[in-house]
Amino acid sequence: MVSEGAMRKTVLFQYQQIVNKTASPAADLPMPPEGWLRTMRKALGMSGAQLARRLGVSRAQIAQSEKNELSGAITLRTLQNMAEAMGGRVVYAIVPHDGIETLLKMQAKDKARQLMSRVDTHMALESQLLDSERHQFEMGRLEQELLKEMPANFWDNE
Repeated sequence: MVSEGAMRKTVLFQYQQIVNKTASPAADLPMPPEGWLRTMRKALGMSGAQLARRLGVSRAQIAQSEKNELSGAITLRTLQNMAEAMGGRVVYAIVPHDGIETLLKMQAKDKARQLMSRVDTHMALESQLLDSERHQFEMGRLEQELLKEMPANFWDNE
């Protein structure tokens, strides 16, 4: 029988693979200066008025939606509706800047630093501070343990 911890790690790994697979092609895909909506519309040779008629809205609403896309104020629903009206679809993804593994390692390092800070405080009160070499060793060991175990409070800042 597979343990709950092993099952959790398998599921976590599968999610990481999904994000990593998506991140590769999307990572170097910058938004065009005019935004995707206007770029797609112009690539089709479609005027704002023509797109407005397809959507049953005013030309002003098309212009506003294109501006909203650039400012980040557009809704996903509006983006999807406009893409569909132009024969396209929205491809939506959230990808990490430096890969899932890097994010996890950075968080493990931060979490280990937080935990070691508390340990250092207690040990200082008892005049038992670790020397620098031993401190670094324990930090590395704790980082590896955090990555392996991924405790429920892994992403909590203490």
